[in-house]
Amino acid sequence: MKKVLITGSKGFIGKNLLVELSRQEGIEVVGFDVGNDATTLGRYLREADIIYHLAGVNRPQNVEEFASGNTGLTQTIVSLLAEYGRKPAIVMSSSTQAELDNPYGVSKRAAEDAVFAYSRETGAPTYVFRFTNVFGKWSRPNYNSVVSTFCHNIAHDLSITISDPSRKMELVYIDDIVAEFVKILDCSIPESLSWRTITPTYRITLQELADKIFQFHDIRKTLVIPDLSDDFTRKLHATYLSYLDKEDFSYPLDIKTDSRGALAELIKSEQFGQMFVSRTHGHITRGNHYHDTKIEKFCVLQGEAVIRFRHVLNSEVIEYRVSGNKWEVIDIPPGYTHNIENLSDGEMLVLFWANQIFDPEKPDTYFVPVVREE
Repeated sequence: MKKVLITGSKGFIGKNLLVELSRQEGIEVVGFDVGNDATTLGRYLREADIIYHLAGVNRPQNVEEFASGNTGLTQTIVSLLAEYGRKPAIVMSSSTQAELDNPYGVSKRAAEDAVFAYSRETGAPTYVFRFTNVFGKWSRPNYNSVVSTFCHNIAHDLSITISDPSRKMELVYIDDIVAEFVKILDCSIPESLSWRTITPTYRITLQELADKIFQFHDIRKTLVIPDLSDDFTRKLHATYLSYLDKEDFSYPLDIKTDSRGALAELIKSEQFGQMFVSRTHGHITRGNHYHDTKIEKFCVLQGEAVIRFRHVLNSEVIEYRVSGNKWEVIDIPPGYTHNIENLSDGEMLVLFWANQIFDPEKPDTYFVPVVREE
């Protein structure tokens, strides 16, 4: 059993790492944070095989706390390890600010030096990571990063301030950090006496960042989701959703009703098309139209139905019997007029997908009966 200590375990990175390590087999993990005393720290240091030193101060009430919270705590850890005669691996989170001569940067650079000195003196493996702006779930708004602040405020319909819309930021995602940290457990990353960075990183201006998050906010009205094949957009969207209040996870759909039943669009995408769902009363038929380019997929979730097709250039009618008791997908090719009839007395529930968003100006829908009248 490998014993792991995480300092700063209640912080943004610490919480994410703690959850991940708790899923790993053969790992016993403990956390140390504000509220724990020196005795607890000493006990953990006596047992740890690897230390993820994530604790630190970046927004103190007075500038002296930079030295005590960053440099001082790190020096205490390596001094106690020397006193106990122990040489566990240390993984330390630092910042690109360590390159600067401001109080925060100086304190982080001194903490790095203490870890590197510990490695030189003991031969213990060390891994010092300098992070740029980190984003992801559980980051504290108005504290950890502008991403968390924007996500929180926009999710709660609060205003945001963009001081310089063109200012570029470099961002790194929390799960990419955690994944790199886990590799150290498997000894798949060699230690070194120089600091490291995490890849990939993403560059974006403040205005572009705000625009993306506003787009996520508006999905509930537009139903249009962004291109999630873009790695950064996918990660940022997940981050935004993590800031919703638990009372705000759901939202209503715009349900269109008529004599046949009801229909509602679910999601739309310029890349994916759209999905929608319908309820149809007993023994009602929907459709009797065809498309030139648009294609669709039907899946009956509830009820008994028959889906009929006819190529618009001939008279042969093709039938597929489908049931909510046996889910299957029916492809609707272009050039085939088609309909779906509810064969049951109760409601039929159908899930639809179309390869393009419906455009009322260019609907690509032509009404022609499947079964020709004699």
